[in-house]
Amino acid sequence: MKHEALPEKIIGCAYAVYNQMGFGFLESVYEKCLLIELKKTGLKVEAQSPISVFYDDELVGEFFADVIVEDTIILELKSVRRVVQAHEVQLVNYLTATRKEVGLILNFGPEKVEVKRKVRTLI
Repeated sequence: MKHEALPEKIIGCAYAVYNQMGFGFLESVYEKCLLIELKKTGLKVEAQSPISVFYDDELVGEFFADVIVEDTIILELKSVRRVVQAHEVQLVNYLTATRKEVGLILNFGPEKVEVKRKVRTLI
């Protein structure tokens, strides 16, 4: 699958979940539903994937990415009224720590799925 097509496929799965579930569930519910949808399309997914953060080659923190798709795209799932800058910064930090280039915030909001795409160019 082309790299450009993968985010569109993921977003389509998010809309399928939202169309069936609507707004108001916990993020963990949307995560489980999205995993089902992504797997139905044949994508390789990993939930609650650990992310280690290093400083001068020493471990200084550990976090968990909600979902990683095809070992390429990090998904940060939200169920809030609106995405704020702190959510976007969190995703960029995950991209930096994992050295992955693309991440999506998928917010299962009150009126629709809100999508924020972050691309990190690594040096």
